[in-house]
Amino acid sequence: MQRLTITPSQVHDNQIVLTTEQHHYLTHVIRLRTGDEFEAIDGRGSCYLAAITTAGAQILRIAITVSQELTQPIILICALPKGNNFDDLVRACTELGVTTIIPAISDRTLLNPSPQKLQRWRKIAQEAAEQSERLVVPTIEEPRALKTIFEELVDPSDKYLCEARGKHPHLLTVLQSTELTDLPIIIAIGPEGGWTDSEIDLAIEHNFQLVSLGSRILRTITAPIVALSIVSAAIDSAEDID
Repeated sequence: MQRLTITPSQVHDNQIVLTTEQHHYLTHVIRLRTGDEFEAIDGRGSCYLAAITTAGAQILRIAITVSQELTQPIILICALPKGNNFDDLVRACTELGVTTIIPAISDRTLLNPSPQKLQRWRKIAQEAAEQSERLVVPTIEEPRALKTIFEELVDPSDKYLCEARGKHPHLLTVLQSTELTDLPIIIAIGPEGGWTDSEIDLAIEHNFQLVSLGSRILRTITAPIVALSIVSAAIDSAEDID
């Protein structure tokens, strides 16, 4: 069934007030006709079964769906890579269950994204959430300096900085030896060329644990996918044990 992302403010008295773009998409692109049904997710965990009307949509009932969400929030801090690689990163990490993505401007970051880039990333996250049948659309925050991001993080949380060089414990080993809770898991991924010494020191000051993703050097676009896969597998495994 076709799935569409709406905002909670679009729901009024058992009706969904569709935007002109949304109504056009459903009726002219997907070619739904009046009375045809679709699912509408509000990006915050609710899913509605609705039917197209001439002006909007009628809510038929709350849809009973199997939640695809992980039991722990995952916050990804990722230094901006070159080119359009962040597009693919947002798409893949959304499919893997990330809750929040914070683009970081690090010492070695070359990209200075425009506001249009941010809107594009949010659109990609929305589309990826629909495609992967998630009920929550990840938040894509505005890019900002790494120091600012670290200072704004709310404690307590489990914070890990992925570092390619140096003898650090593997992220999987750390997670398997840590009692998982409902607190956020925060993963920080560096830029091309890796973190600078001052950035590593800054992370340690903010209670990040240095971890490895393995013996190979991964690209900035690959490392977040590997890290998210490890985290989601650890969370799922912990649930199976419980």
